[in-house]
Amino acid sequence: MTRPGSARHPRWRWPVAAAAVAVVLAPVVAAAPVVAAARPGAAPAPPAGRPVCDIRDDRLTEISGLAATDDGFVAVNDGADEESRRRIFFLDASCRVVRAVRYPSRPRDTEDLAVGADGTIWVADIGDNDRARRTVALWRLSPGAARPVLHRMTYPDGAHDAEALLVDDGGRPVVVTKQGGSAGLYRPAAPLRAGGTVPLARVGQVRLPSTTTRNPYSFLGRRVVTGGANAPDGRRVVLRTYADAFEFDVPDGDLVAALTTGRPRSIALPDEPQGESVSYSRDGRSLLTVSETANQPPGTRPRILRYALPAGPTPSARPGVAGPTGRAAAPGAADRTGARGDRA
Repeated sequence: MTRPGSARHPRWRWPVAAAAVAVVLAPVVAAAPVVAAARPGAAPAPPAGRPVCDIRDDRLTEISGLAATDDGFVAVNDGADEESRRRIFFLDASCRVVRAVRYPSRPRDTEDLAVGADGTIWVADIGDNDRARRTVALWRLSPGAARPVLHRMTYPDGAHDAEALLVDDGGRPVVVTKQGGSAGLYRPAAPLRAGGTVPLARVGQVRLPSTTTRNPYSFLGRRVVTGGANAPDGRRVVLRTYADAFEFDVPDGDLVAALTTGRPRSIALPDEPQGESVSYSRDGRSLLTVSETANQPPGTRPRILRYALPAGPTPSARPGVAGPTGRAAAPGAADRTGARGDRA
């Protein structure tokens, strides 16, 4: 999702009432974040994320989806225009790309990814800034597979823009729309079919609490969902905006009930240039984020940041999440022997 006012990618369209605000904000986004001096008596600024590693591969500047694996990370770009960027990228623990898997056909607008308990990677091709798509899609990369498989879906109530994907306890993907106020929750109403189209069903909505966290898009950036992630233990999920993350407990496995009735814990993600990605660490004890850098000053590299989580359920890692090879790793081990992808 590129920034408002971008001449190269004029794809993000806020509602008409907010358009003037987005235009005013656009010059601010292009510059590095500026932290204002604290006023006497003001609340302390939220802590910034701790750097994990910088991504130095030039194909990864518009990262819209991130997930931690047993031995590194997996990431996707946001609707990349260049062919070399239309990949599922596997990174090692130092953020070096070690494998890149092509899509068998061109994706439209890949906005998030999720990793199932069995190591299946779901890439959410669900972006639709103009709300003009007749179908949205999920790419499914099974453990050991060389290429992902396409599954198309249709909304029951017209087109939506969306940037967040979660997986429920039954392994079913849940799409969270990007809109001010309450975000819609949609889940396939029938089993997904490779190459076919199935309907989505609206299963609820989630409304995130208000915050005052600094971000390049001001109040607008605090209201729209730009990413999501499941905890490795399956007992928590997180949704993020451009400004904050909100963690929900899922004590009984009912993801939809947790999002529609639960009270989340908030984690400030201040001053990220364009934060759209979020993941849990593999031990479930912190959040990892990375921001797009396509419209930042020359030489700016995507940096994975780590944020501490507030007190909640005791996390416990769940084995079998894909590593850079794309295969499910054995408990406590990193499997580096998976199916062949493109050379890094």
